[in-house]
Amino acid sequence: MVNLSEAQILAWITPLLWPFLRALAMLATMPVFSQRAVPTRVKIGLAGFIALAAQPSLPAMPVVPLDSPLAFMIVAQQVLVGVTMGFAVRLVFAAVELGGELIGLQMGLNFAGFFDPATASQGTASSRLFGTLVAFLFVLGNGHLMLIQALVRSFEVFQVGDTPMAFLQQLQPQRWGAEVFMLGLWIAMPLVGMLLFVNLVLGVVSRVAPQISVFSVGFPITVTVGLIGMLLTLPMLEMPFSMALQRLVERFQ
Repeated sequence: MVNLSEAQILAWITPLLWPFLRALAMLATMPVFSQRAVPTRVKIGLAGFIALAAQPSLPAMPVVPLDSPLAFMIVAQQVLVGVTMGFAVRLVFAAVELGGELIGLQMGLNFAGFFDPATASQGTASSRLFGTLVAFLFVLGNGHLMLIQALVRSFEVFQVGDTPMAFLQQLQPQRWGAEVFMLGLWIAMPLVGMLLFVNLVLGVVSRVAPQISVFSVGFPITVTVGLIGMLLTLPMLEMPFSMALQRLVERFQ
């Protein structure tokens, strides 16, 4: 008869449990994988596979009784670290969508708002276009592999131990909101400047030739110029997105 002690069972479970919780929290909050179209079983399976495959690269995990108060604090730490990683990626996506919102505002496309069932939020055509393109860039540019690598290295920076909430003082996630506005304005500034120049020209035309109806002529012109500008600037979207994503992910490494 095989006799297993509690210490042996904990020594087998804890090296898989803490990475599993951190990976599951990250997958549940990061874009693309957190959508309703991705089943919960897939997220749990991916988190378990990541925790199992990362075992050779992870440091030694402390053996903590699962019914102790420290275990509850460590569980909260793993969940918060994973949620913070997913939140960092979501900030980059939100910044790109903010750039699309600003461009759509200057083009006049914000009148055509619609409800997006994938994100359960109100969106516009330009912001959803930028959000869809940046989701493709995230997958094609191996952004998910970058996050898995950062997840594995985060166990060396934010170790599982007696001070589970110390990572909040080091990361300061409440200060990351500036990244949204900085990156969004960086993406939207060329098109906003171009459309502002078009609006100034239309204002001069309305003063020179008042018989021309600027409201009927200006809207097609601004939409056409905006679409042409988006066509020319979309190939350059990868650089600011990858730089912002790498800058935020490096905080966990």
